[in-house]
Amino acid sequence: MEAVAVAAALGFLLLAGAGGSAGDEVREAAAVRALLTRLLGPGPAAAFSVSVERALAAESGLDTYRLSGGGAGARVQLLGSTGVAAAAGLHRYLRDFCGCHVAWSGSQLRLPQPLPAVPEVLTEATPNRYRYYQNVCTHSYSFVWWDWARWEREIDWMALNGINLALAWNGQEAIWQRVYLALGMTQSEIDEYFTGPAFLAWGRMGNLHTWDGPLTRSWHLKQLYLQHRILDRMRSFGMIPVLPAFAGHVPKAITRVFPQVNVTQLGSWGHFNCSYSCSFLLAPEDPLFPVVGSLFLRELTKEFGTDHIYGADTFNEMQPPSSEPAYLAAATAAVYQAMTAVDPDAVWLLQGWLFHHQRTFWGPAQVGAVLGAVPRGRLLVLDLFAESQPMYIRTASFQGQPFIWCMLHNFGGNHGLFGALEAVNRGPAAARLFPNSTMVGTGMTPEGIGQNEVVYALMAELGWRKDPVADLEAWVTSFAARRYGVSHKDAETAWKLLLRSVYNCSAEAYSGHNQSPLVKRPSLQMGTTVWYNRSDVFEAWWLLLTAAPALASSPAFLYDLVDVTRQAAQELISLYYEEARTAYLNKELVPLLRAGGILAYELLPALDKVLASDSRFLLGSWLKQAREMAVSEAEAHFYEQNSRYQLTLWGPEGNILDYANKQLAGLVADYYTPRWQLFVEMLVQSLAQGVPFQQQQFDKNAFELEETFVLSTRRYPSQPQGDTVDLAKKFFLKYYPRWVAGSL
Repeated sequence: MEAVAVAAALGFLLLAGAGGSAGDEVREAAAVRALLTRLLGPGPAAAFSVSVERALAAESGLDTYRLSGGGAGARVQLLGSTGVAAAAGLHRYLRDFCGCHVAWSGSQLRLPQPLPAVPEVLTEATPNRYRYYQNVCTHSYSFVWWDWARWEREIDWMALNGINLALAWNGQEAIWQRVYLALGMTQSEIDEYFTGPAFLAWGRMGNLHTWDGPLTRSWHLKQLYLQHRILDRMRSFGMIPVLPAFAGHVPKAITRVFPQVNVTQLGSWGHFNCSYSCSFLLAPEDPLFPVVGSLFLRELTKEFGTDHIYGADTFNEMQPPSSEPAYLAAATAAVYQAMTAVDPDAVWLLQGWLFHHQRTFWGPAQVGAVLGAVPRGRLLVLDLFAESQPMYIRTASFQGQPFIWCMLHNFGGNHGLFGALEAVNRGPAAARLFPNSTMVGTGMTPEGIGQNEVVYALMAELGWRKDPVADLEAWVTSFAARRYGVSHKDAETAWKLLLRSVYNCSAEAYSGHNQSPLVKRPSLQMGTTVWYNRSDVFEAWWLLLTAAPALASSPAFLYDLVDVTRQAAQELISLYYEEARTAYLNKELVPLLRAGGILAYELLPALDKVLASDSRFLLGSWLKQAREMAVSEAEAHFYEQNSRYQLTLWGPEGNILDYANKQLAGLVADYYTPRWQLFVEMLVQSLAQGVPFQQQQFDKNAFELEETFVLSTRRYPSQPQGDTVDLAKKFFLKYYPRWVAGSL
């Protein structure tokens, strides 16, 4: 591709969202000062001076910050080309000069006094226009039950990490309801169409409808309220919120209102039958397509304003009705034209997952049809899983359309120590050097957050680096020191071990799904292979416990101690499962009773107690969020059941069983443990009676246990119980010697 064409494609995106008035600069500076106060308190915040000047980025047009001042009696000067840039500069100062750490699991913000001076004026410009955040699925797996206080913390985290482009998709169902009513559908038809809150992400992408709904009036009102506050705060920092647009999916009821409408029913998705999937897709040539699309976008922007970038996914994990390039181009063009009919400056943000998910369908002609149907520079593609399966290489830099190099990392919000830090570290720089690269940013696109924070700390930093981190071992050592507020040799050695093991997954073995037997419905065919040496995990566990007397006052350290203990328990469960399976296959009853008994009746209950000692690993906390979104007891029960379904069965028949698995106190005790106990009991019974193990019968019995858990109304503690260090130490003293001796 000619360099001129590449430059033309990038030109529009480089300008999108740029500019603004002096009033915008004042507002953004005020937003960063308010963030400082929320983060540090009014006293420490007064030691910083914040200003925003667009001219700072005059040469490059890219976000830039400048740090200076500090030292005895002097204020630290923060200057940014945008509010986001100033916030990123603040984060850089806190991280590199003060040794502080901002994280989901708890921040470490012990400021040295006086504040350290910046030895020389430090100016940094980001190498690309955008730092993107979120996956459509994140809204369901992590954000679904959030109130404004939690959203406020997240937007602060986004600003500090330099995020300037993010989805803002709350409240869209309330807008769609207005549109559907205006088109002549009834309220009952609309209620039947929407999924429950925990499954809205897949309703928004056309994968699902109806499942575990309907949405309540109070839900719509609360989400509208939240969306206004989210947008106001994002814009106050100079972020660009990405609003939703019409992708072509419509309720079945449209065929009643418009009997002549041209729609195609797509195939099923996610093992759901057509009661909940097989969505209806409006034909691109149907005259109703631009009507529906423009009605929605006009109503949406009337309510929320716009920043001119819109997200829509027509064929996410669904095969189009035709592979003909002409059809795919028409379907794509129809979505874009419905946007520009309302907003001539519209840019379409497309998740590039579809090209990865169904590679056999998306050949060069099909990919080219989609990418070529929108003017260059007006389609912004998220290379969603680029750390493992970069699509920009396969598509010649998306055939000239701008793209964002994204790290997906996590599926379903699973717990489990995991990462490919080497691939993440090298990826963005390699994408920039790709021939005729149209890369315009970096992104973090996890399906679920609140796990493996080291991975996200690195990725956020790479958004402001032109080159990879030269020494990841030194980087992770300093990460540990900042995280805990003090350097500790044993803790830093533990992190080096984790870096070379769980966080050193190669691209070939890459998977952000936790496939541990712990969180899977048991069978005799489960895999236990890992890409690392388990000894490194056990050694890191021992080192963290050794450091506990010095670091136990750090909330982040206690979180990590629980997380590594949880990982060690997961490893032990795999090993005891292997022993139990071998004993069963060898028809050895006593070894089966021993290994299976330890796994199901000792290990899992002990793990539940460790998890229960930390509020961040409580099922009760998860369900409390859901219940607190409600305005009545009936609604609270409905939301809680939504949440329980997502964590376990996912669908009414275990359609996507355990996809969103979590290791939470209460979930381990009342969902995973009974299932494992049933499995061991049926294996023993099979051996004792001399009959083959009946997996089909076990699955049926296990489903009854799983469904009982989902439908239960049992309340779980939302406050931690027990001492983390003491419980982890007891767990360690019981099982670590067995591991070392090789006599599990």
